[in-house]
Amino acid sequence: MKTRFAPDRGLSSRMVITSFLLGLLYVAFVGVLIALTRSAVLAVVIAGGMLFVQYWFSDRIALYAMHGRIVTPEEAPELHGTIDRLCALADMPKPRVAIADVDLPNAFATGRNPNNAVVCVTTGIMRRLDQDELEGVLSHELSHVAHRDVAVMTIASFLGVLAGLITRFGLYGGLGRGNRDQNAALVMLTVIAVSVAVYAISFLLTRALSRYRELAADRAGAMLTGRPSTLASALTKISGDIARIPSRDLRQAQAFNAFFFAPAISGGKSVSALFSTHPSLETRLERLGALSRELGEQA
Repeated sequence: MKTRFAPDRGLSSRMVITSFLLGLLYVAFVGVLIALTRSAVLAVVIAGGMLFVQYWFSDRIALYAMHGRIVTPEEAPELHGTIDRLCALADMPKPRVAIADVDLPNAFATGRNPNNAVVCVTTGIMRRLDQDELEGVLSHELSHVAHRDVAVMTIASFLGVLAGLITRFGLYGGLGRGNRDQNAALVMLTVIAVSVAVYAISFLLTRALSRYRELAADRAGAMLTGRPSTLASALTKISGDIARIPSRDLRQAQAFNAFFFAPAISGGKSVSALFSTHPSLETRLERLGALSRELGEQA
């Protein structure tokens, strides 16, 4: 599907490279499993089922977990009106619109493709942002939909899910159970070690891709509206308000960081940034400032 969102060759190439590297890991991983255990088929079937459910029902799962509900134009006329304008501007199908009744100021997009997408905003973000700032956030989320980011990230995370599943099986004695060979313990430890290594590498790869896709969505969304400064203003305001949300509520929402417009808990400028799903606020603001100068935006 071609839209008016600016194409991003960098995002496309990173998606291809990440998928290729994860594919190599997957081949090596499955090869080791086949060589060392007979449980690989069961693990692949279970993980494949999890991937199918995550891919096919990601929108319903995310909405349910965030207590979001689909709203009609009559229930949220301004929100629908903004999304209508942005979709017309981007020449893309309109996603379903949802609202989550939580104070955490955030937004996310989910769904397996543009025709089955949902854009959800929280009551917290609607209360804190003005109309222009909210439009900037929504253009960012619609960019995710147009670039099929959710589907790519779901597929990219498959290997990590599989490796994590194998690790759990091994730790709880699921692998090698019933194997009376003297090397059963060694086989199980080897499988666990390989699973942990594969999970760690795939985790870092998908996090790196996630950080880039956020920068790409910032740029594409800001270019669509022609106002990077409003998106920067929204980012600054949201990040400041999130810092005042109770830690308990942030930890509960942290699992959705990869979907959110801004992370519930940020890694900051440290080694932990390698594990973050989002680039730092400073990086995002710097990129948006450069884009604003590039577009010659008037303050």
